Amino acid sequence: MTLTLAATSPASTVCDALLIGIAPGKGKSVDVYAHGLSAAQSRKLAEAFASAGASAKAGEVTRLPAQTGIKAKTIIGIGLGDFRNMLGFESYRRSVGNAVRSTAGMKKIAIIATPDIPHLRPLALGAQLAAYSFTEHKGKSKGTTPVQSIVLLVPGAVTPEQKELIAEINVISQSVFLARDLVNTPPNALPPVALAKAAKDAVAGLPVKVTTWDVAALKRDGCGGILGVGQGSTNPPRLVKLEYAPAGATKHLSLVGKGITFDTGGISIKPAAQMDEMKGDMGGAAAVICAVKAIAELGLKVKVTGWVPTAENMPSGDAMRPGDVITMFDGTTVEVLNTDAEGRLILADALGMAVLEKPTLLIDAATLTGAQGIALGTRISGVMSNDDGARAQVCAAADAAGEEVWPMPLSEDFRPAFDSATADIANIGDRFGGMMGAGVFLQEFIPKGQPWVHMDIARPSFNEKAAYGYTPKGGTGAAVRTFVQVARELATE
Repeated sequence: MTLTLAATSPASTVCDALLIGIAPGKGKSVDVYAHGLSAAQSRKLAEAFASAGASAKAGEVTRLPAQTGIKAKTIIGIGLGDFRNMLGFESYRRSVGNAVRSTAGMKKIAIIATPDIPHLRPLALGAQLAAYSFTEHKGKSKGTTPVQSIVLLVPGAVTPEQKELIAEINVISQSVFLARDLVNTPPNALPPVALAKAAKDAVAGLPVKVTTWDVAALKRDGCGGILGVGQGSTNPPRLVKLEYAPAGATKHLSLVGKGITFDTGGISIKPAAQMDEMKGDMGGAAAVICAVKAIAELGLKVKVTGWVPTAENMPSGDAMRPGDVITMFDGTTVEVLNTDAEGRLILADALGMAVLEKPTLLIDAATLTGAQGIALGTRISGVMSNDDGARAQVCAAADAAGEEVWPMPLSEDFRPAFDSATADIANIGDRFGGMMGAGVFLQEFIPKGQPWVHMDIARPSFNEKAAYGYTPKGGTGAAVRTFVQVARELATE
């Protein structure tokens, strides 16, 4: 799918659908917001939308047949709501996304766009991210494909700033699409070795160095967490390191992503219901891979290191047992009380390696706990940190990027619940505050003075319900945009 800019007249643009912003007017009337149309055309459209029953509330999509004097085959109203009372950028993105999703099956659509960069950005991103589908494993039933081409119509000549913005949106969107693809890929098609290859392929041709640890290398370096989780599967674990180091970079961002390609829970096996969704337990890894790809393509002047520990958590005669003690990369011994608390074990090895480089900022993203969804629901990621400033920095970047997050505490009161009579620490605490408890476990592997942020994206990374706004059913690409925004800010500090 291509997203482009044009300065052509909306009325003379040949396309399958012309998308126009509409808002509630006085009484039951509708106001049309579209540059390039005559006053008569705008008035006629407003009357037609009102006759069609449009309320123009935010997110509403209203279709009209072709109109005299306009070459588009269909007119679609993008409900903006009462944006005069500050329509938020996320509401704007979702409203545009709803309208674009309704054009699935079309070849070309045009959207009448606001030319200023602050408003063009959310419009372009919402439109682009909505034009997604995952059909790689469809056989006879391909389904309806998203619109193939989107052109944003701006008044006057297209400016260099607008062109730069659209190029950036295309890069970020394609990286989000890849993250969605990885999460949506069936587990038999994406074991750890295949995820490691996907990471390498994602950055092929970019100035990114890729290093992969196989089982022998993991044993050599003492990565007991990755090895312990992966030992129950016939598909061996891997660890991948992606290094982007442009000349002149003064800041170093380190990203770590949980890469469990399928999670049965191991010996502490999960219920069968919805276990198929555990193919998405590598959403954090997908975010790291695709963020490094986007950052390198954008040429941001910040050093970025991505760490992808990946394993398949399966029950077998070789699987890790409850009660086993394993030794992590940094020498910490962990009593495994529940093999379904496996993500924190592979993250601990990768975090232990990452901190040796003393990055400016270390962030991990993981589909880590069911408790995240209980606390914050299905769309809001939890953000925890050992540094209030770092947590605020990531939360602000997420807000700027359009991803919903919420700051959560890491209280020392959680730590005693992880005490073990056998090892240095147990891998689970008590049943209360599970999201923060998992963060407290990870904090054990972060030295004092190292700014570190943990993002629990368990529910936001996989939308099990119907598509909404620009978010599809299935993989969402959570955290990619936040990571890119953090890198952008570090590059300009």
